[in-house]
Amino acid sequence: MGSSLHFQKIKLSGFKSFVDATEFRIDPGLTGIVGPNGCGKSNLLEALRWVMGATSAKAMRGSGMDDVIFAGSDKRPSRNWAEVTLTIDNSERLAPQPFTDQPILDVARRIDRGAGSSYKINGKEVRARDVQLLFADASTGANSPALVRQGQISELIAAKPQNRRRVLEEAGGVSGLHPRRHEAELRLSAAESNLSRLDDIARELDSALSRLKREARQADKYKKISAEIRALQKAILHAKWLEVRALLEGAVSDMQTQSQRVETTARAAAVAQTAALKAAEAIGPLREEEAVAATVNHRLNIEKERLDLEEKQVASEIERLKGDIARLRGDFQREVDLSSDGSLQVERLQSGLARVQEEIAAAPSREPELKAAVEAAEAERVKADQAIEAIAAEQAAQVERQRLEASRLGEAKSRFDRLSQQLQTAQNDRKALGNFDYSALDGLKAQAATAQTDLETARKAAEELETARPALANAEAQSRKAMREIEDQLGRLTAEARGLSQILTTVRKEGAPVLDAVRPDKGYELALAAALGDDLNLSLSKKEVQTALAFWSEDFESKAKSIDMAALGVTPLSTSVKAPAALSLRLSTIGVVSQADGDRLQGQLPIGARLVSKEGDLWRWDGLIVRAKAPKPAAVRLAQRTRHDELETEIDGLKPKLEEARKAQTAAAEAQRGHEDNLRNARNRLPDLERNLRTRQNDLENRLRAQTQYEARLESLEATLARLTAEHAEAQTAYETVLASQSGALDNEAMKARLTEARALADTHRQAVMRARADLDQDARDRQAREARERTLTRELTDWSRRTQDSAARLLKLEKDQAAAQAALEAAQSAPREFEDKRITLVDSLQTAEKRLNEARDKLNAAEAERRDADINVRMLEQEASAAREERAGATARLEAIQGKAAEIEAVILDQTQGTPDELGKRLKEEAIATPADASGAESLLSGLERERDQLGAVNLRAEEEATEYESRLDTLSKERADLTTAIAKLRDGIDELNAEGRERLLAAFEIINEHFKTLFVTLFDGGSAELRLVESEDPLEAGLEIYACPPGKRLSTMSLMSGGEQALTATALIFGVFLANPAPVCVLDEVDAPLDDANVDRYCRLLAEMRERTKTRFIAITHNPVTMSRMNRLFGVTMSERGVSQLVSVDLSQAEALVAEHVA
Repeated sequence: MGSSLHFQKIKLSGFKSFVDATEFRIDPGLTGIVGPNGCGKSNLLEALRWVMGATSAKAMRGSGMDDVIFAGSDKRPSRNWAEVTLTIDNSERLAPQPFTDQPILDVARRIDRGAGSSYKINGKEVRARDVQLLFADASTGANSPALVRQGQISELIAAKPQNRRRVLEEAGGVSGLHPRRHEAELRLSAAESNLSRLDDIARELDSALSRLKREARQADKYKKISAEIRALQKAILHAKWLEVRALLEGAVSDMQTQSQRVETTARAAAVAQTAALKAAEAIGPLREEEAVAATVNHRLNIEKERLDLEEKQVASEIERLKGDIARLRGDFQREVDLSSDGSLQVERLQSGLARVQEEIAAAPSREPELKAAVEAAEAERVKADQAIEAIAAEQAAQVERQRLEASRLGEAKSRFDRLSQQLQTAQNDRKALGNFDYSALDGLKAQAATAQTDLETARKAAEELETARPALANAEAQSRKAMREIEDQLGRLTAEARGLSQILTTVRKEGAPVLDAVRPDKGYELALAAALGDDLNLSLSKKEVQTALAFWSEDFESKAKSIDMAALGVTPLSTSVKAPAALSLRLSTIGVVSQADGDRLQGQLPIGARLVSKEGDLWRWDGLIVRAKAPKPAAVRLAQRTRHDELETEIDGLKPKLEEARKAQTAAAEAQRGHEDNLRNARNRLPDLERNLRTRQNDLENRLRAQTQYEARLESLEATLARLTAEHAEAQTAYETVLASQSGALDNEAMKARLTEARALADTHRQAVMRARADLDQDARDRQAREARERTLTRELTDWSRRTQDSAARLLKLEKDQAAAQAALEAAQSAPREFEDKRITLVDSLQTAEKRLNEARDKLNAAEAERRDADINVRMLEQEASAAREERAGATARLEAIQGKAAEIEAVILDQTQGTPDELGKRLKEEAIATPADASGAESLLSGLERERDQLGAVNLRAEEEATEYESRLDTLSKERADLTTAIAKLRDGIDELNAEGRERLLAAFEIINEHFKTLFVTLFDGGSAELRLVESEDPLEAGLEIYACPPGKRLSTMSLMSGGEQALTATALIFGVFLANPAPVCVLDEVDAPLDDANVDRYCRLLAEMRERTKTRFIAITHNPVTMSRMNRLFGVTMSERGVSQLVSVDLSQAEALVAEHVA
């Protein structure tokens, strides 16, 4: 597919120096790119790498990927985006899905500054990975060895063997396996880490499960103490409610007293406020009168100030008018003087203008004569220069012809000698090659087959062990789970039995109650408690050794007639209860009936008999009926005793099961450990077997490689001998033909004499042209100077004439301005007399206004004093009222606080009991819980219980639920561990397969590239030998690539010991050898010929032509070498006519040669 997917063109816009939209066509054959250094040629190669998915900004010669965007120049702003589009011909439908059915693929990559890159194929957005895979399938890509950048030859020469191996990996398609293997190794590492983490989590969960069971027992004790605390809290709440209710009654009484006081003080303050308002109303008219008098007085003061200001302004105006009159007189005198000077200047300018006009009229024009002389001299000079060019062209043509003939002769001779030497060398090499020994291959093949069989057997055994591993792990987990379940169940039962035992074995001073010796059948506890009641708390004793005031007599003998309960159709309680003999008589008088039959049979009871129900109802012979309500203490104790016996039975049954489960778990764990040891041993044996297989395979491959090398060398030498023999004969014929066509020697001395004579004549005519032009320029300068003088005098005469005419008008205007200023001065000097009369009248009015203002202010001050007294009285009374209100507010606050406290207590009661305080009191009486008289004392008791509860520490009330969840999680983890174990085995197999495939591909590529490299080396060096070797490791995936070469006439050595030119040619041979192993659609060579001399460049170009014929690859060569340029089918020139901006121009050399041939014909 690599030869069928053709690159057609690449479009750039905004990419580096290609700011404008630029299209570069990639046509079949050899395409050359030329241009000066720094013009942007290499940017085309980088654009091709970039659009194929390059991710390294360093490879793009930038610090960041945004650096590929045009950064601006002196005349153009920077761009914010760049885009490159590559057009591919997919007419053979060999592109991968989903692009197979599209005949043309437009692969575009766009980058926006600060936003990253995006990819599109035929307008549809795709991932960078999709683009990279598309080109990888086409045997190319951003890192393809067919894209040879500047300096890559030098890097290949200086590279370490490990780094050179990447060339083989790219050619063999192994480079794509590395990320897949790395990804698989990462997944394997992650899976093993997850497995280890699962084991850690399982251990933690197991430990946490034991802790949760302990916490569950602690939580049960916590709940019991909390129940006692809640009961005491209810009693304390009711006590606090009673205290708050008493405080509330006192606060209401205090509130009523303070309200009456507030009303009295408020009335007195209102009366004083009325008097203050009247005093304030009287102030208003007086204040208005005072304001009017003050306004009149202020206005008169303003009039007085204005009159003073006007006097100052008149005095200032008089002084200004006097100054204006003096200035106008001075201006008049200056104008008279200027008028007389203007007349003199006009006469002088008229005289000068007449003289200049006479000079212009007297000077005749020589311009036509001088121009004719210049043209004649120029014509003679042109003829002389043309003669020189003709002689020089004739001489250059003769020299070039001789140079080309000598060059062709030298090339033909050099080629003939070189082919002769190569032919002799090839013949010597064929003799030295000898014969190959085929006898050692069978033994190596058998050893490799045996090693392969052993490895497959070991792998199969390891896989079987790995397959059986999850089942054993599940079995161990299930056994451990079953053991833990039995342990948990036994622990719960044991803890419950221990707790009941502690409750039931409480020791009393009077001895153990008979209740401890009674064993009712299950379900009869309430019936027995109803029948005997508190009598069950009495102890057993004999009359002689009695230790209590009330007890059951063990030596009592009854002579009473027994009651037959069976006659009533009821079952005696004694048949369902195991009790001491002292209770037998009492139990025989008690019958057990259903709740429905008790009322009916009560009337038939004989004296002393009783009926009870299993629910706890009691019917006595004398008419007493006690209905079942809450369980009585005796019933609870009996139920506890029954439960204790059941627990003991269950515990005895679980202990053998626990022992069996422990044995099963131990056996399963031992089986799993043994299986793990076997699996580990099997895995450890695999690397040794793999190494043994690799050693055998390497030996066999080395022998096969030697055979292949021998056969390839033999075939190559025979082909080389045939080719060199034909080429040697052809070169001899060509040399003789060129030698016969050489022309005679040139007469250089005669040609030089003719050229010297022509140059001397041209210099004479050139000097004549210069003299004629100097005379013409001097005549023009003299004429222009006279005309400029005439224009200057005319302009000055016009200006002075205009000034003389305007002087009379300005004198008349100055006389009028003087008369107007004098009249204004006389008017201003009469104004002070009018100001004196106005001042006298204004002073009288001002005195009257001040008197009126003083009287108004006196009356206003008296009224304000009266108002202040009233205000003082109001404030005093308001302070009394305020104090009363504050006291009432205090009482209100106390009442509200008590009400708030009462409401708070009611809310707490409602929240905790869902009822009112009265309902709480009734409930406490019903539950026989006394309300404490002192709530604080009861709170100290409550604190003691809370301390006891707090001493339990942090209690997990959800411990039992969490324990169930943890058990479920342990089961899930066990299943996940089995899945992980299976996945790890599959990943290991996948990595082994990738390694085997990589080795196979790498070795195959090595063989092909090595053969191509040998052939190309001989072609480029015209002889010698070279080969590639894998060094530093037996594993090809870890080995390095070393180059051994032997140029003609030298010994075999590594490439580092060769000269610079030889190294460059050797590296070029390797690059082309890699290329031939897997030809790419396009090959770009960026100045690969730079380190080569002319002879080696010729070999390089011939090799390019051969590559073009052997493959369908389209070659692009960036070069500065004219020899390389001449071998291209077409040339593209990159220019930078505008600084910082690259442009592309193209020339098709094949078409150009055809046009030249047609023109010559």
